Amino acid sequence: MLSVPLAESKALEAALQLAPLAAVGVVYLRRARSLARSRNAVQSWRQASFVGGLVLIAAALTGLGSVSDELLYAHMIEHLLVGDIAALLLVLGLTGPLLAPVLRARLVDRLRVLTHPAVAFPLWAVDLYVWHLPALYEAALRNAGLHALQHAMFLFCGANMWMCLFGPLPTPSWFGNLARLVYIFAVRLTGAVLGNLLLWSGTVFYSYYLSGDAAHHISPLADQNLAGAVMMVEGSILTLCLFCWLFLRAAKESEERQELLDYASARGLELSETRAARAVAAGRGNDLRRRLASGAVDGPAVDARAAQAPEPRGAPRAAQAPEPR
Repeated sequence: MLSVPLAESKALEAALQLAPLAAVGVVYLRRARSLARSRNAVQSWRQASFVGGLVLIAAALTGLGSVSDELLYAHMIEHLLVGDIAALLLVLGLTGPLLAPVLRARLVDRLRVLTHPAVAFPLWAVDLYVWHLPALYEAALRNAGLHALQHAMFLFCGANMWMCLFGPLPTPSWFGNLARLVYIFAVRLTGAVLGNLLLWSGTVFYSYYLSGDAAHHISPLADQNLAGAVMMVEGSILTLCLFCWLFLRAAKESEERQELLDYASARGLELSETRAARAVAAGRGNDLRRRLASGAVDGPAVDARAAQAPEPRGAPRAAQAPEPR
């Protein structure tokens, strides 16, 4: 059976993964530049976040060199940087107007169901565990094309998982702060189970790393335990940051909701707490305030119709999607 030399395999793998990253970066910056003079301009920090995510992926795939092929814990660092941190940075760089041309495609619009929380979480979990099955994991290590596919799926499913929390696409009305808390807990618990398996198991799962472990004078089991520890530490830090974000988000929404209710009450307008909460959760508190100021919201009948009106579908809805908090 023919085998591809390591250097040639790594070069092919780099080409398969870095070339699409460069193309995505160019397209993103061109679209951001076209929006620069409009009211939908992409903030500088979002552009920096997106570009930073691309740079982090490139650094993770190339910076560790051959060590990631020889030690499991080094490869775990690579996967966490790509599938967790970089995916989060990419999602933070997205806005509704930025994605509008892409979402006009019928196929892409239909695929938006994947960003539903009830779909995104199990899709991410299945992807995580299936790729860590020993047979498939080691097959990816031995085949550059399959390895590139593995990284692409980690990135896609990771970004799709983060989209529910930080993305610009609308989320279901039931996906409030409590549901987000459960979602974060479920995601981190799922990752923690795999991390604990690697950390505490007395069985070596991946024989591929035996020669690399010997070369680096580390036992295969210690290498695997380190990989689990890396996964647990990264997950713990990320979870703490997410809980802090959710707490601050809930406090900010509560304050903004009360300000809207007080504003409407001072002007003799009827505004239900439910509608104010929906507007704030969708990032449209300022829009509702402008409507109150102009008298567009003038009574309970209008308020009831607005609360019952179905949300629009398709590209216009995406183009008007709120900025993620």
